[in-house]
Amino acid sequence: MRIKQLFVSVGLLILGGGLGLWGSRYLMQTPQELTSETPTVVPANLKPFPFPAKSSPQTNSNFIAKVAQKVGPAVVRIDATREVSGQMGENFEHPFFRRFFGDESPIPREQIERGTGSGFILTPDGKLLTNAHVVDGTKEVKVTLNDGQVYKGKVLGTDSMTDVAVVKIEAENLPTVDIGNAEQLNPGEWAIAIGNPLGLDNTVTVGIISALGRSSSEVGVPDKRVRFIQTDAAINPGNSGGPLLNAQGQVVGINTAIRADAQGLGFAIPIETAQRVANQLLIDGKADHPYLGIHMITLNPELRKELNQEKQLPFKVTENEGVLVVRVVDGSPAQKGGFEQGDIILKVGGQPVSKAVEVQEQVELSTIGETLAVEVMRESKPVTLKVSPGSFPTK
Repeated sequence: MRIKQLFVSVGLLILGGGLGLWGSRYLMQTPQELTSETPTVVPANLKPFPFPAKSSPQTNSNFIAKVAQKVGPAVVRIDATREVSGQMGENFEHPFFRRFFGDESPIPREQIERGTGSGFILTPDGKLLTNAHVVDGTKEVKVTLNDGQVYKGKVLGTDSMTDVAVVKIEAENLPTVDIGNAEQLNPGEWAIAIGNPLGLDNTVTVGIISALGRSSSEVGVPDKRVRFIQTDAAINPGNSGGPLLNAQGQVVGINTAIRADAQGLGFAIPIETAQRVANQLLIDGKADHPYLGIHMITLNPELRKELNQEKQLPFKVTENEGVLVVRVVDGSPAQKGGFEQGDIILKVGGQPVSKAVEVQEQVELSTIGETLAVEVMRESKPVTLKVSPGSFPTK
């Protein structure tokens, strides 16, 4: 009996040891060994991510890009070189230098001044329009086309009063611009400028028409006879003479000026003014501007009160509004036509006027040598004067 129990105990001991060994091995296995291997699932007919199809460049073009492509080939770069006399300075007036030079000062050296501007082609045979200040002081310029071709340009004429100039290059079948109508513009319309600011050829900038009819005094160039277009399209040095375009790619102005003391203030000459002057330059080589010979100011109640307190004035101002003649130039068409100090201008050529700039505009539209009717108020009575505008004196 004891022997049987012994065998049972030994058997249980062996069984327990075997189970313990197997359990220890089981617990020491890694998770990967415990995980049953499953077959890899490969999705059938896997479709690519649906990226949008590539569109053609033409599909991506907006109206600005189309205008630039259309007009760009007709925009040119103009490089002008002029000689200017270098000033020797006041030091040569010093007695020390007089010992060597006597009453004769050294001959000033000629200095070369270079400038860059823009222009655009009007006719296939090479007539260009640009600003007068771009080509001022020179008869020949270098003209570079959009495709890199370089031509020698001849300055056919300039007009400093409107800042318009015409240049001619000897070429054929050139791309040209289309002319628009600045008189039909409205503030808020798109405005596109193309030019060569700072020598960066064919730069395109865009903005809107900010305002119309800015006077030369408002722009800061009171010597000009232009009603400017105002735009916030970026205009920088080198843009001068380039075209200002509408959304259809038609030229509505010539970029000409910026206000250095502000941003987003650019100005352009209306294309109608430029065309009128350019025609004169092409025919006569110069542009004549009608001239009366009066100094005038725009009245308001405060100014009337101030003028009437001035004891040296030979007249009294009787109106709060209108354009007051403060001086009549001796020997001028105005003097010959009967203008007097103290006259208040009411109408020019049948058109009512209330500001000095409006008088100037109506005179500019008149014809030299032909009779121009001017209605004035004199001593509280209306008087109609007949005057024949002369040509604006060059000196």
